[in-house]
Amino acid sequence: MRRTAPRAAAAVAEPAPEAEARPGPEQTAAPAPAAAPQPLRTEFEFELPRGYVDESGAVHRLGVMRLATARDELIPLRDMRVQENPAYLSVVLLGRVITRLGTLPLVHDGVVENMFASDLAFLQDFYRQVNAEGHTRAAVTCPHCEEPFEVELGGSRLGES
Repeated sequence: MRRTAPRAAAAVAEPAPEAEARPGPEQTAAPAPAAAPQPLRTEFEFELPRGYVDESGAVHRLGVMRLATARDELIPLRDMRVQENPAYLSVVLLGRVITRLGTLPLVHDGVVENMFASDLAFLQDFYRQVNAEGHTRAAVTCPHCEEPFEVELGGSRLGES
């Protein structure tokens, strides 16, 4: 028993020169290569509305916050200050995820504890934006023309877009 299929397959595999020159309905363009995935952004710059005033009187406004991990959210629950006063949770949590603030050598919960209330509220909102929604853009609507648009919250002052 002789097999002739390989010769037939070879003949079909080599198209005639005319078939290559004129694409038919059976020939389709190769799909475009997929766009390279965007790297995960893990740090976000911000600017405090008022600024942290250190013991020498210097004002620190520009900072960086990193994405929180599950550990960042769990460890403060063991802190006695948080157990006694649950409102202290955000202070301890922010002290863990703020990696830089102005020229301060170290940011910790004691720094966050001494911030103005407006800066603390800003950071709490910024934390939610970065960690819950994954970005620092917010969808808003113009109060005059009612057109929707996005504003970047990260690194901007309050009231600026």
